[in-house]
Amino acid sequence: MIDNPNDPSLRSFIDVSPDSPFPIQNLPFGVFRRDKNSYPHIGIAIGDEILDVSELTEAAPQFLKWPAFLQLNLWHDLSNILGITPTFWREIRQQVSQLLRYDNPAIRDNPELRQRVLTRRSDVRMLMPCHIPNYTDFYSSREHATNVGIMLRGKDNALMPNWVHLPVAYHGRASSIVVSGTDIRRPHGQTKADDADLPTFGPTKSLDFELEIGTLIGTPNDLGTPIPTSQAAEHVFGMVLVNDWSARDIQKWEYQPLGPFLAKNFATSISPWVVTLDALEPFRVAGPKQDPEPLPYLRCEGNWSYDIQLEVWLQTAKMTEPVRISATNAKHLYWNICQQIAHHTINGCNLQTGDLLASGTISGPTPDSLGSMLELAWKGTRPIQLPNGETRVFLQDGDRVTMTGYCQGPGYRVGFGEVTARVLPAVEFGN
Repeated sequence: MIDNPNDPSLRSFIDVSPDSPFPIQNLPFGVFRRDKNSYPHIGIAIGDEILDVSELTEAAPQFLKWPAFLQLNLWHDLSNILGITPTFWREIRQQVSQLLRYDNPAIRDNPELRQRVLTRRSDVRMLMPCHIPNYTDFYSSREHATNVGIMLRGKDNALMPNWVHLPVAYHGRASSIVVSGTDIRRPHGQTKADDADLPTFGPTKSLDFELEIGTLIGTPNDLGTPIPTSQAAEHVFGMVLVNDWSARDIQKWEYQPLGPFLAKNFATSISPWVVTLDALEPFRVAGPKQDPEPLPYLRCEGNWSYDIQLEVWLQTAKMTEPVRISATNAKHLYWNICQQIAHHTINGCNLQTGDLLASGTISGPTPDSLGSMLELAWKGTRPIQLPNGETRVFLQDGDRVTMTGYCQGPGYRVGFGEVTARVLPAVEFGN
């Protein structure tokens, strides 16, 4: 009998603490390099270690059943794996789950093989999980959209008329998406003070983070062929954490009439481990009630929100440890991933393997559950008080932002790890 890889009672022969994000019930995919001179390898996280899938395929090819064409392209990133089928993804996860079981001696009792295919996560450098050809950023949190709307237009006109009828989004810049651990340079741009006649140029003074989750597309669709909500999940390989950095003062001046440009395209950070939808399956929950009812192509059967607990931690250059400044949950998102994909493709747009669809800032209903500094400090009017006496309304040079996310199961967690980056000073331009 084949075990259910989501069974809470499953245990690995590798010790995994109850608060680890990577138990045997998770098994997220990532890409890593053992040292600067080694090739990228595909890995699966288990506790504090990584199962080197690339090395295992070479050392013991009988354990993992790859298509013949894939073995030639296995070493660089996840792109080729993402583009196959959900059935294949599930089979690989099932095979790895069996190999890592506490009572399976195949790797456990083979010291030479175990040393070759297992490595400590702390000893490697994580890389981008796949090539991302396109990036779409949605605006799917009603709480966030309402808060921003109140700041811009007042309470009576907080939400634009279209917001409750469709998942608002814009096409972002894929080339500046970077993996966790990559420091972010403060960007330059035009800004205009409210009392000024003309704009000025210089580094942003309102650098912000945005707490999001991202969906990585696996199986693509053909140009001209929409994906219905009932089939959308079959096109998703998994999810990552996303920090979509924003320069609020640049955005304020440039966004009309076409939306953000330089305020967003300088950097977007993602977590390195991709958590599959199968691992997240036990944590699907009902989303917020949608009123008015969406048009028929956006109606969705079943529960497609996820109970993912999300946190933002801030550490300034003067602090010895980070402090949590926000805690929220992905279940607050008004528009779910199936609706996002259905809307994205309803006009015939072809999603490509590796495309990243970000949720937009995720904010909750309470003051401590807001997903950006713009909201936490309420446009600079309520400075965030830090334990060492410092305050923040926006990010300063040397600040490190770390986001974490996990689903809590009975005695275990299915987590994403973290996405973290430090703010570097702006580049100085010569005269």
